[in-house]
Amino acid sequence: MKDRGLLDLIISLLPELVPVERIILLNSFDSEREIYLQTKRNIEELLGRKLRKTPDINSIRDKADRLDTMCRMRSIKWVSWTNMDYPPLLREIYDPPSVIYYKGSLPDPEKPLLGMVGTRKPSPEAATQCYKIACGAGKAGISVVSGLALGIDAMSHRGNLAGGVPGYAVLGSGIDEVYPSSNRSLAKKILDSGGALLSEYPPGTVPRKWSFPARNRIISALSRSVLIVEAPRKSGALITAAFALEHGKDLYAASTGLKPLDTMYDKRGTIKLAEEGAEIIYSELDILEKWNIKIADNSENVLPSLRKATDEIVFSMANLLKIEV
Repeated sequence: MKDRGLLDLIISLLPELVPVERIILLNSFDSEREIYLQTKRNIEELLGRKLRKTPDINSIRDKADRLDTMCRMRSIKWVSWTNMDYPPLLREIYDPPSVIYYKGSLPDPEKPLLGMVGTRKPSPEAATQCYKIACGAGKAGISVVSGLALGIDAMSHRGNLAGGVPGYAVLGSGIDEVYPSSNRSLAKKILDSGGALLSEYPPGTVPRKWSFPARNRIISALSRSVLIVEAPRKSGALITAAFALEHGKDLYAASTGLKPLDTMYDKRGTIKLAEEGAEIIYSELDILEKWNIKIADNSENVLPSLRKATDEIVFSMANLLKIEV
């Protein structure tokens, strides 16, 4: 491959483009010099549509240079779709990010990830089951990828870290803009575990309402299977479920998300998924069986550790559920 310089970063910053169009341009040029020679009409011909404005490549190049410097100063790495280190599963979706920013270490492509998502305000039963499944999966060597949001996301991260594996979180903001701020310490634990924080948004990007549905496609893409723990009728987790089906992933629904035990918790989203064919998961053992992972009978070691985790579950849950979103 030729020396692309900041070409890929420049393309990722071009305005008006959707991810698929950025990939078209990444495939069309091999060096920075080439894109400087393109007219607005040239780019429109490549994309097959009109652009509202002529891209100011010089100013965008300056912005890319500043961004690259900022990333190096803040220990933030970035990897382009053209780079061999780009997560291979992301290449397989229709609209992969042209660039992924990350802190930590990218997931090992040889080790499948379990996507776990759900409501920000879970029932106690769902939060507890979420923690136990994530912890049990971790003890079997399975890392979880989630969105670092309040509620189910955070509980899945915490449980998985307790299981002793690297954790992975996909943000709907820049890597340096952890949202919610109350999960910054959790983000640090994910990095300390040997995992990573990932985002398609440049450092300094604050979270926007539209950015979270977009990041859900990345969670799905990185996962072998996606578990929706508990979700109301209108939930971002259901967007992740839709992406999972689009990406050809196994879609699971946790058992506690299916039978309402208290009218204050809306579980209609997970119930609908189960009615439409999502497989029901009662524990991490169901996932291990579906993944054809055989483990030794170590229940004497695993169960006490899960019981010991009960105090942490209750403490974490109490703090998470009282935070206003």
